Amino acid sequence: MSPARPANDLVATLDDGDVALGVLDNAYSPTLVELYGELGVDFVWLDLEHGGPDPWDAPQVEDLLRAAERTDVELLVRVPDTDPTLVRKALDLGVRNVFLPRVKTADEVRDAVRSARFRYDGGPGDRGLASPRASRWGLDDEYVATEDGETLVGVTIETEACIENLDDVLAVPELGFVFIGPFDLSVSLGHPGEVEHPAVQEAVETVRSKALDAGVPVAGLGFGMDDVTEKAANGYQMLNLGSTTGALEGTVTDWLEAAEST
Repeated sequence: MSPARPANDLVATLDDGDVALGVLDNAYSPTLVELYGELGVDFVWLDLEHGGPDPWDAPQVEDLLRAAERTDVELLVRVPDTDPTLVRKALDLGVRNVFLPRVKTADEVRDAVRSARFRYDGGPGDRGLASPRASRWGLDDEYVATEDGETLVGVTIETEACIENLDDVLAVPELGFVFIGPFDLSVSLGHPGEVEHPAVQEAVETVRSKALDAGVPVAGLGFGMDDVTEKAANGYQMLNLGSTTGALEGTVTDWLEAAEST
């Protein structure tokens, strides 16, 4: 039989109270996922809500997973919807860290988290027991015994409804983390694109402080290294440093400006 899968480094980082730094690969490229792993980031965020393949596109997702597994980097996958079926499908492919978009109620969060567990909150979970890629097609003897502890299911806090239901959402058993989404939150609060608007900033701070009080790890976006440093000092444990297209834009713009000045 094959040995058990390696431990989830992202789970270990959060449990240790440390900070994980990652990059959004919005090119959805196995080559770039592999490169980011070689560069030493802690996670690569794949946003399947706004682009890329979805969990039904198994071969594409598997190629991204193989690239991550080769360089020992964790994938952080936002699924396109809160449907528990999407969570189960992503996990069966081998993803271990998923989070939900546009959450509104604690019930939908609870259903999604339960769908990722064989055992949940003292009772049965809703994860399907088959022989998928995640269990090395049934060859991993430790899969059922260990996988619950190596799986993170988080939520994006980006709707006014979720802010109103925040206490109940944070109380969902085994919630892995909350990812604060200021851009969509600005839309939901009636100030699209105004992430510095007082109402948006107040909502962001409400999520941050309440999550920390509830013992739920906080994730978010870093807007430059000063912002990353400040957020890490304020309790954020997962921070996205930027994106593939953002890095390319900055680099190519610098090249062009340098060329035009010669």
